[in-house]
Amino acid sequence: MRRQEHTPRLLMDLDAVAASHRRMTAALPGVTLHYAMKCNDFPPVLSTLNDLGCRFEIASARELDLLLPLGVDAGQVLFSNPVKAPAQIARTHALGVRRFAFDSVAELDKLAALAPGAEVFVRIAAPDIDSEVPSEGKFGVDPGAAAALLLTARDRGLRPYGIAFHVGSQMMRPAAWRAPLTAAGEIMARLAADGIRLEMVDLGGGFPARYDVPPPPAAEYGAVIAAGLSTLPYPVRAVAEPGRALVAEAGTLVATVIGTAERAGRRWVHLDVGAFNGLMESLETGNRLHFPVWDSLDRDPVPCHLTGPTCDSQDTILFGVPLSRGLSTGDQVFIGSAGAYTSVYASSFNGFDTPFVEAVGGSRPDGTHRTLAVH
Repeated sequence: MRRQEHTPRLLMDLDAVAASHRRMTAALPGVTLHYAMKCNDFPPVLSTLNDLGCRFEIASARELDLLLPLGVDAGQVLFSNPVKAPAQIARTHALGVRRFAFDSVAELDKLAALAPGAEVFVRIAAPDIDSEVPSEGKFGVDPGAAAALLLTARDRGLRPYGIAFHVGSQMMRPAAWRAPLTAAGEIMARLAADGIRLEMVDLGGGFPARYDVPPPPAAEYGAVIAAGLSTLPYPVRAVAEPGRALVAEAGTLVATVIGTAERAGRRWVHLDVGAFNGLMESLETGNRLHFPVWDSLDRDPVPCHLTGPTCDSQDTILFGVPLSRGLSTGDQVFIGSAGAYTSVYASSFNGFDTPFVEAVGGSRPDGTHRTLAVH
């Protein structure tokens, strides 16, 4: 048995974060990026993006608290959670947030009382969602209801500011942005007849990262979006809320093997990290999100089932992944593309540690895996 540095540990390559931001801004010219805080709120990641001129999207006052010490202008932050506790509205508005999402009259009533004069944007439902990580269906209204809600917002003394939608997480079809942009144009045309001109269309998130297969080129997403924006009745400010696309590939989760077993002819490798303390998306996707995986031995691979440390039978990450035949207790396993929705989802269920997050420098090799030293 080999003794290793404490794990699980999430290594975030800040150079890779910066490179992802550069690629995305190049693919979406004229679109202002607002990083989705829910994806990874590690302060060095936030500082890196802020230094690059990226703006931010929040879903709670606590997320704003992480941004303000970095010098982020609260007036440029989008509070995109369509349903907010009254205290969250009051506190963020007092700190300078002015732009709030909504999709109901009840939310407008709260905003009118607690954030008078705020700029509000309505969330519409995006049709035909088939993303790799199903995440939609909870929010959003049809175009007719959206137009009526923005008129109601004006009646409440709020400023009708824009339209937002979300096509679903890890969307591998660039064409998914086409229909909601058409719907946004219809809403804008209806409202223009009532004397309302909107200022913003929020393209949401859903831009994918690479896991087991490469996503379509970012330029294909940019082309669909540019075409959709060009058909709107009048020019607006376009924004997007990427999360996964900016940070997933920058993260490598380092885990230690705590045991192995042969069960019914299948080899099981148990790690000190699993679904409940860092890899919840394994459960969310029914193990369809295939993280790239390699190990410290790097020889003679055989199919293995990769599972976590808890006693919960659902705590399994991947099935049939190639890992070294001689892998044993104390060896390390590396899980790539782990920078998104890992540390933020992690709990101490069953008493197990959540990943320690560490910033590292230096670009990772393109398309190759190497053993990483944990400092």
